[in-house]
Amino acid sequence: MQSTSTLRRHARLFTDMAEAQGVDLEEAVLRARILPDDIAEGVLRCTGCASPDDCEAALADGRAGEIPGYCRNAAMLTALRDMG
Repeated sequence: MQSTSTLRRHARLFTDMAEAQGVDLEEAVLRARILPDDIAEGVLRCTGCASPDDCEAALADGRAGEIPGYCRNAAMLTALRDMG
């Protein structure tokens, strides 16, 4: 089981990466584009990432306009972004 601090860190990374793509996860749930469980699964996928420090750096300096190739949530975030 993941530690609370790890889950919080990756929840923040996941939501920040979504926002960097113009994706509002709460709105996506309200519009039935995803389920609340999809967000939880996205956070759990994120915890398996080997590059969270790189992700944080990309988000901090604005390089997250494109989802990094190593992102485990790239397909989900790209699909949500493309839905508008």
